[in-house]
Amino acid sequence: MELQHVNLKLLLGNPDGVDLEALIPIFHDWIQDQTCEEVLVDVTDYRHVHSGPGIVLIGHEGNYSVDNTDGRLGVRYNRKSVLEGNNQDRLAQAAWAALTACQRLEADPRMGRTLRFNGKDVEVLINDRLLVPNTSASREGLDAEFRLFFNGLFGEERYDLTYGDEPRRLLSVAAEALHTFSASDLLNNLCGVLPIETTS
Repeated sequence: MELQHVNLKLLLGNPDGVDLEALIPIFHDWIQDQTCEEVLVDVTDYRHVHSGPGIVLIGHEGNYSVDNTDGRLGVRYNRKSVLEGNNQDRLAQAAWAALTACQRLEADPRMGRTLRFNGKDVEVLINDRLLVPNTSASREGLDAEFRLFFNGLFGEERYDLTYGDEPRRLLSVAAEALHTFSASDLLNNLCGVLPIETTS
C-alpha cells in the first residue's frame, strides 16, 4: 500500500504556555527567508477555530503549523504534493520537516522558550482517504511499515502504538516513546538509520 501526503505531528509540552500570536511574525520571516525546503507563500490564522489548525504556514509542496486538532497542540508538517521514493522515504521526509521546524521554533527567542517538543509523542496521519482509507485492513496492512519507521526514529527504545479507528477520519497512528527524546535526538536517529530526502 502506497503512502502519500504524509502528515507528522510532534506534541508539545506545556501547551497552555505557548503564545500562538508570536508564531505569525516568525512564519512571515520564514517566508521572506525561504527557510524550509518547500516554497513558502502565506500564513493563515485559525486560532478562532476551537481545537483547530492553529497557525498555518502555507507552502506549495507542504504546510507547517502549530496545530491544536483534538486539543493536542503540536508542530505539524503536512505534505501536499506527491513525493517519489518508497513509504519509508516519505515518512522520513515528513519527520525531517517537522523536526527541523520544531528545532527552529524551540530556538527562536520570540517564543520565549515556551515551545518544546514533549519528548515522547509523535503522530502520523495519512491525508489521502482514497489511497489509504481508515479501515482495519489498511491499519493491518501498514502496521509493519509504521513499526519499521518508528523503530528507526526511536532507536532501540520501546514505544507504544495506538491507531485511530474512526472511519470518517484520516488514518492515524500515535507513537508514545517510553524514553524522553529531544528533537535533536530524533533527527540524529533519523540520519543514522533512515533514508532522508530533504529536498522538495
